[in-house]
Amino acid sequence: MEFIYEIGLFALKTVFIVVGVLLTAAFLFQMGSSRNRRGTQMEVEKLNSRFKSFRRHLQGHLLGKKQFKNLQKAEKKQRKAEDTGDARPGRVFVIDFVGDVRATAVQSLREEITAILSVAQAGDEVVVRLESGGGLVTSYGLAASQLARLKEAKIKLTICVDKIAASGGYMMACVADEIIAAPFAVVGSIGVIAQVPNFNRVLKKNDVDYREVTAGEFKRTVTVFGEITEHGMEKFKEQIEGTHLLFKNFVSSHRPRVDIAKVATGEHWYGTQAVELGLVDRLLTSDDYLFQRYPTADVFRVHYHGRKKLRDRLSESASEILHKTLLKLWTDANRTRFDL
Repeated sequence: MEFIYEIGLFALKTVFIVVGVLLTAAFLFQMGSSRNRRGTQMEVEKLNSRFKSFRRHLQGHLLGKKQFKNLQKAEKKQRKAEDTGDARPGRVFVIDFVGDVRATAVQSLREEITAILSVAQAGDEVVVRLESGGGLVTSYGLAASQLARLKEAKIKLTICVDKIAASGGYMMACVADEIIAAPFAVVGSIGVIAQVPNFNRVLKKNDVDYREVTAGEFKRTVTVFGEITEHGMEKFKEQIEGTHLLFKNFVSSHRPRVDIAKVATGEHWYGTQAVELGLVDRLLTSDDYLFQRYPTADVFRVHYHGRKKLRDRLSESASEILHKTLLKLWTDANRTRFDL
């Protein structure tokens, strides 16, 4: 027994050391990044140049010297013709949104969309590479509203889902004119969940009095320390059902061809299934979609870096490390269920 205790204590110490090292590394990285970005909060990268650079690099290895030289001359002549000719119709602006439970990335999203709207013209398109398993209703409601600004301005909105757009993530995705998903991307989960641990029995067992004073019959229905009554639980369930109804109506208004009764069960589906259900429009990765667009349009990646206090950066770094650790534990625990 003592041996097991020592092993556990050693493992716990190891975890604390690893987390400390990771936090230090994250802090140093954040400090270096903030110095490099000082005064430059909005980054704009033309992806066409990146695609052409990759192609040119490979051609340099695959073609003979003479062939490669002739190709360079032809490309130079083509670039000159493009520079002197009319601008290509329509531009594509690319935004990345990786959501957490609180959808904190909405702070960058709102700035990116504002910047794009300040220069957007008829024929332009915004592509959002979305990855989120959902979270707080209010946070993802705001994120979806930010995307709706593009629709109101008559700018085409395309959502690309390579991994997951579930629950609040799908709330954002359904705003789009077109949803594109990878074949095994997880989509859907149109449902609402609320989990509240309750310690009332523990308090009673230890003779601890707990009093909660409210004004209004349903100011508090289910709480952490208060006694859960049948009346309060019924109201709590009613509130969840009301939120679910709002979610269903929101999806129906943006994708009216979807059989909402069939898909709003809280289930999730993979991309190939989601196409059949009308939750997404076609199967394609974001890489393929942008690769198809770049020969005929100028493609720009737009990313906003918000200036944050040291305290916030440390907090976010710790939160990210904890999130990844818990996600790994959850994945390992469910490996036999979800692995191929």
